Amino acid sequence: MTGNEAARPAQRAPFATREFGLRVASALVLGAAVLGALVVGGWAFALVWLVAGTVGAAEWLAMTRSEPLLPLLGLTGATLLGLLVALLLGAPAWAPLLILIVGAAGLLALGRGPNRRKAVWGLLGAAVIAVVPTLLRLDPGIGIVGPAWMFAVVWSTDSVAYFTGRLIGGPKLMPRVSPKKTWSGALGGLAAGILGGTATVLVARSQGWSALPDLPLLAVAALSGLASILSQGGDLVESGLKRRYGVKDSGRSIPGHGGVMDRLDGFFAVAGLAGLCLAALRLLNA
Repeated sequence: MTGNEAARPAQRAPFATREFGLRVASALVLGAAVLGALVVGGWAFALVWLVAGTVGAAEWLAMTRSEPLLPLLGLTGATLLGLLVALLLGAPAWAPLLILIVGAAGLLALGRGPNRRKAVWGLLGAAVIAVVPTLLRLDPGIGIVGPAWMFAVVWSTDSVAYFTGRLIGGPKLMPRVSPKKTWSGALGGLAAGILGGTATVLVARSQGWSALPDLPLLAVAALSGLASILSQGGDLVESGLKRRYGVKDSGRSIPGHGGVMDRLDGFFAVAGLAGLCLAALRLLNA
């Protein structure tokens, strides 16, 4: 062994770190909990997204230094709870909208300083997270398939982008926003998202779970690809926000992942797309 070889530090396997172990363990536990709630549906599934939306809003309020923090968070959580109760009890369409408007007006009245409007943005973002998966699960024509498709696209995209980016590397995607993300990871994630979303619909079609899988497979693949791109875009937007506010992670609630915003940044973007698709379907069927 030469002197240079002796002085060279030992190379670690790309995934042989404590952080990676925590990341995998957290993902498995959370994934099992979410999938279990998805199968049960109803209040159990809504509760998962109520918690996710509320914690995500708490991280946003803290990151943007919105004041007074606890009263703003309390009103945000109460508004989200009101929205979900109205949906689960089958209230008319105007009721959730009225609850959201009253909640936003209350946040504006309660907030102080230049960041008072950011509390409203936090509520709207949390509402997308809390409401869209619940609405899809409750819809008799979509049911379990809608949220399952979202999970398949987002989780496949995120996981494969992470692994391919670490293993292959190469040119950076947007180094000023997220220095670790690469084009190889982005393309690998896109391919995985298309396959994951399409495979989910194929399984749903074979089992007769809902009428949603009657869409042409080419359209499903295209929609899955768009969702995968939006998922990665949501991740980049959140990275830019963290840089703007000078934080490494949005929070510390999920070991190995950071906060709920870190975990659901891509899911938020896909939930927005799914919400628009649901609105379009209901208009067509009206």
